[in-house]
Amino acid sequence: MQAQEFLETFAHFGGFDFARQTHHVVVVDRLGQIVLNQPLPETGEAWAAFRRAAQPLFPLAVAVETNNGPAVERLLELGVSLYPMNPKAAQRLRDRKAPSGVKDDELDAWSFADGLRTDGHGWRMLKPEDERTKELRILCRDELTLIGQRTALVNALQAALVEYYPAAMEAFDDWTMPSSWEFVLQFPSPRELLRRGQRKWQNFLHSHRLWRPEAGPKRLEIFAAAGEFACPCEAVTRAKSLLAVSIARQLITLQAQLEEYRRQVEKLFAQHPDHDLFDSLPGIGQKTKARLLGELGADPQRFQSPDALRAYAGSAPVTQQSGKSRVVFMRRACNKWLRNAMHWLADLSRDDCVWAEAYYQKKKDQGLAHAAALRCLAGRWQKIIWKMILTGQRYDPEFHLQNMVRHGSWVVNLLPKPAPPTT
Repeated sequence: MQAQEFLETFAHFGGFDFARQTHHVVVVDRLGQIVLNQPLPETGEAWAAFRRAAQPLFPLAVAVETNNGPAVERLLELGVSLYPMNPKAAQRLRDRKAPSGVKDDELDAWSFADGLRTDGHGWRMLKPEDERTKELRILCRDELTLIGQRTALVNALQAALVEYYPAAMEAFDDWTMPSSWEFVLQFPSPRELLRRGQRKWQNFLHSHRLWRPEAGPKRLEIFAAAGEFACPCEAVTRAKSLLAVSIARQLITLQAQLEEYRRQVEKLFAQHPDHDLFDSLPGIGQKTKARLLGELGADPQRFQSPDALRAYAGSAPVTQQSGKSRVVFMRRACNKWLRNAMHWLADLSRDDCVWAEAYYQKKKDQGLAHAAALRCLAGRWQKIIWKMILTGQRYDPEFHLQNMVRHGSWVVNLLPKPAPPTT
C-alpha cells in the first residue's frame, strides 16, 4: 500500500502503550495533531469510556507492541485495525521523538501513533485468527511452559536427594519418570527403605515394570547398601526427606495435568481442518505437528514469500555489512516457539528423508556446527511448508524429489546413486 493511499484509508491513527494495570492511548489525525490522549485502566468502565470516545474517530488504525493478550482481543472487538510492532522498532520510534532518552507512557503512545501515521503503509495489519488455531497454539505453548516447570522440579528433587539419599540417585538415572517419584514417596529415606525390606523392594520394581534381568538384581544390591553411605546427620535427613516428598507430590500432580494437555492438544489437532497438511510431514510425532500447526496455521496469505517465513521462524541469518566489513550471525528476533518446533522437524526428518540427511551432512562438511546445520535444514523445510500452505497439498516425498530433479537442485547430487539392475 502506498503512503497516500494509507493516509486516505484511515481517518485517525492511534498508539497503544501496553501495561499490566493502566494502558495509555494517544490518537492523532492525518496532520499529526493529537485528538485523544488518555490513560486506560484495565477496567470495564474505562474500556466502555474508550469505546465511546473512539467511535467518532473511525476508521481508526492502532499501533501496539504486542500481537496477543486481552488488550489486543478487546481492540479487535472494537473494530480497529491493529498494527503490531517489533519491540526494537518501537524503541526506535521513541528515539525519534526523544533522542535524550526520556520515557513515559504518554510519549510512547504518541511515538507509536505518529510512527503509524508516517510509516504504517509498510507495516502488516494483524488479522484475527480462527479460534481453533489460536486455542491450539495457546495449549501447545502452555504445555511447554509446564514442561519447563517439571524440569525445574526434577532438578530440585535431585538436588535434595544428593544431600541425604545417594542410594536413590544411584538406583534411578531417569528422574523424569513417574516411577522415580513414586519411589521417593514409598521409601522417603534410607532408613525407611531398609525397614521395608526386600519383598517390598521387589514388589515396587515389578508393579512399576522396572524389573529387568540385569537391572533388577543390581537395584536390590543398591537398596541393601543404602545405609552405608547415607547422610550421618538425622536432622538433614528429616528436613530433606520432607522436601523430596513434597516435590515428588508436585511432580505427580503436574504430570497428570500434562497428560490432560496432551489429550486436549491431540483432540484439537485432529479436529483442525488443516491438520492433514502437517500430518504428512515425515519423521515427527503428533506433538511437533500440533505445535507447527498452532504457530503457522494454514492461511496462504500470511507469509508473502518463503523468506518471510524463514525470517519469522529464525532460520534466515542476519547480515551486517559496511564497506569491507561483512558479518553474518544467527537471527534472534523471531518466533522462538516456532524455531524450536522447526529444530525438531529438521532433526527428526533426517531418519525418514534421504535428502534431508544428505543436506545436513553437506552442511556439516562445510564446517557448520550441529545446530547451525539444523537451522539450514529447517530453512529448507520452511520453503516446502510455505508451498504446502499456499497450494493446500500434502507433502509427497516422490513429488518433492521430482521437483528437485526438474529444477536442477544441487541437493540431488548429494543423494546416493541407485544400484544398477542385476541381470
